[in-house]
Amino acid sequence: MKNLLSAFIAMLLPFVAAAQFSVSGKVIDQQTGQPLPGATLVLKSLQLAPSTVTNGTGNYQFSNIKAGSYVLTVSYIGYQTAQKAFNLNGNLTVNLQIANATTQVEEVTVSATRASANSPTAFTNLRRKDIQKNNLGQDLPFLLNQTPSVVTTSDAGAGVGYTGIRIRGSDGTRTNVTINGIPYNDAESQGSFYVNLPDFASSVDNIQIQRGVGTSTNGAGAFGASINIQTTTRRDSAYAELNNAAGSYGTVKNTVQLGTGLLGGKFTFDGRLSRISSDGYIDMASSNLQSYFLSGAYYGKTNVIRANVFAGHERTYQAWNGIPDYVIGNKAYADSIGENPRRYNELGIMPNGDRYRNQVDDYTQKHYQLLYDQTISRSLSFSGALHYTRGYGYYEEYQDNDDLAGTYGIKPVTIGGVKITNTNLVRRRWLDNNFYGVTYSLKYRTDDKFNFILGGAYNKYDGDHIGNVLYTEQSAGILPNYEYYRNNGKKNDFNIFGRAEYKVGDVLLYGDLQYRRVNYNIQGIENKMQLINNRATFNFFNPKVGFTYLIDDHNNVYASFAVGNREPNRNDYTDRAAGQPEPKSENLKDFEVGYRINQSNFSGSINGFYMLYKNQLVLTGQLNDVGTQIRTNVKDSYRAGIEAEGRVRITRQLSWGANATVSTNKVKNFTQALDNYNADFEKIDPVVQTLAKSNLAFSPSFIAGSELSFAPVKNGSIALLSKYVSKQYLDNTSNTNPQGITTSPDVANNPYAVNRYLKSYFVNDLRLNYNFSVKGVKNIGVTLLVNNLFSKKYEANGATYPDVEAGHIINYNYFFPQAPRNFLASVNLRF
Repeated sequence: MKNLLSAFIAMLLPFVAAAQFSVSGKVIDQQTGQPLPGATLVLKSLQLAPSTVTNGTGNYQFSNIKAGSYVLTVSYIGYQTAQKAFNLNGNLTVNLQIANATTQVEEVTVSATRASANSPTAFTNLRRKDIQKNNLGQDLPFLLNQTPSVVTTSDAGAGVGYTGIRIRGSDGTRTNVTINGIPYNDAESQGSFYVNLPDFASSVDNIQIQRGVGTSTNGAGAFGASINIQTTTRRDSAYAELNNAAGSYGTVKNTVQLGTGLLGGKFTFDGRLSRISSDGYIDMASSNLQSYFLSGAYYGKTNVIRANVFAGHERTYQAWNGIPDYVIGNKAYADSIGENPRRYNELGIMPNGDRYRNQVDDYTQKHYQLLYDQTISRSLSFSGALHYTRGYGYYEEYQDNDDLAGTYGIKPVTIGGVKITNTNLVRRRWLDNNFYGVTYSLKYRTDDKFNFILGGAYNKYDGDHIGNVLYTEQSAGILPNYEYYRNNGKKNDFNIFGRAEYKVGDVLLYGDLQYRRVNYNIQGIENKMQLINNRATFNFFNPKVGFTYLIDDHNNVYASFAVGNREPNRNDYTDRAAGQPEPKSENLKDFEVGYRINQSNFSGSINGFYMLYKNQLVLTGQLNDVGTQIRTNVKDSYRAGIEAEGRVRITRQLSWGANATVSTNKVKNFTQALDNYNADFEKIDPVVQTLAKSNLAFSPSFIAGSELSFAPVKNGSIALLSKYVSKQYLDNTSNTNPQGITTSPDVANNPYAVNRYLKSYFVNDLRLNYNFSVKGVKNIGVTLLVNNLFSKKYEANGATYPDVEAGHIINYNYFFPQAPRNFLASVNLRF
């Protein structure tokens, strides 16, 4: 009988081994017994390590798990990491109680600007490991390229130097960026210049991207999205990392990171030093970048004090004009200049054909942050921050045969009987600015049913804009460093908000009220020699309401309505043509509705949005003389669409993440006035075009991303990253010519000049990664990233300057070609 029973058990063993079970349970606070939504769990075995997060009630589940030995790890910001080992041979319930860390959470610092796990808004969270897997030297926007509704651009064509990001068709000036809850957008231009902080991603712990108006935040209002960045947080063990990368177009990245770990249970110190250099794909579009990041923290039982000092210096050759269409589209012309037409850069070319080597943007930005978190009681906590940003630098430019009187206010001089009115010269345009302020939030949480945050900020900006003439080829009778303009901008930005979440049964109610007051003053002489004296005060009320219905532990639906208001930026005042009215502030009403699912093998969401704008400042398709996009108010416009994203673990080795956005982006009754010239090139009455409904510029109707990842061996992976972006119009006319005006026949040999749009593109990247260790080195990571695997020719950005000449429309288009197949390879050593 004993032998028969043994044989029977032996026969069952293969079936037991092949069976699949579930592991589920709940994660709670050890002290209060309250559930912890959003806690991360990883189920590790020799073959796989699936992960999930707890839902709004603190529950989790892993499904379709094979029998075997596992270690379950749970982590939650502000709590001690916990592990539990077990053998799985049937469905198992594992409840976990985790204790508060002996120190205060640093999450409080950024929680005021972030959506919680069940907030009724569209957001994507990226962990450090998600960011670092592609961090081989390209700017931060390129590391966010696989998130929903995102389009990235690169002036130099290879992702190093000046790069841009558009989310839901909204450009970077309309995306609010915060670092540890502190505004990063430039107070005047409202842009976020990631080139000023090269390799900043190496010091980032996590990022949340919110789409739409999102939650209340500090700094410029979010009119398409917000990007909330949290930098390095506590690491208990000492570490050292060396990261070196190299690749196409002379790209080299060197990064050193060091950390002490927790000293005496109280202190940590972290540091990073980086440099990146690249020749760029576009001719002369070189970048020489340096940065550092230093952080020190004190951890008490109920408080944390952290000081961050970080800075970056960039020196990039100017490539902000793009490539003229007559170079890309006209082979004969391209052959005549003897260069690859897709790499041609017209900036800095002197009459003799040589390059002016100092045609550069040279800028330094230094940041100082003092962050304080305090637990007052079990229910009440406070977070505050002081910050100061110092920026200074210049654009240096060679100008061919420039007008001395009209551009620089220099009276013509007569030398040898010849009156000097024009000459070749070199000028510098200086920026010198200070930005400082305070942010704060008071967080009250009684239990898992009620959460309230009272927060706000007060920030001040003071910036000088100065222009000098350094050199004139012919004497103009001026002293060295002749100053031809100077003006000053001052901006005060105050906001206060209250945000509450209240759970009633299975419904989470959400409310957010923000008041924001902005005072902006520009005075002096601008770079076109015009007198500017603009004073403006804006008072904005931004309410938000919504709810989330928790269907069960893994599914919920939500809906929200939010109002956003936003002031014009500096360029909206200074770039407007003479006689045009002053720019107006914008208003946005954002409706969002969505569904989320979160299971062990599959997570995903679908979100519908309708963004209704009043007086939106839309891109005209033109650039000013330093490559900044010019904007104009349109009375009525909207963006409506559906976003979907998901990730599925198909097998132990194979997973797939994908996202897609389908949208319609329209402006109503758009009017465009085109300069009109007769056959003698004399200016006559403008041609006015009005369209009942047309497409918003740079707003593709379909965006999709995919990451197919395969792990054929332990610690090794292969990933195919794909991106599709549909056609984008360069202006707001949907490529429609005015009635009775046709395209000039002179452009027959230049197809790029016929249309005012960017063609759709589908680009694939390949990433290979392998990690191993040797004696004395904890981890050696080797990564190869092949960008644009199939060498697709495409342009991700552009500009257009149409006019009417002799009864025909002429499109003067410029494009920003992106690099064909290129690679980056890195070796990362962690000690």
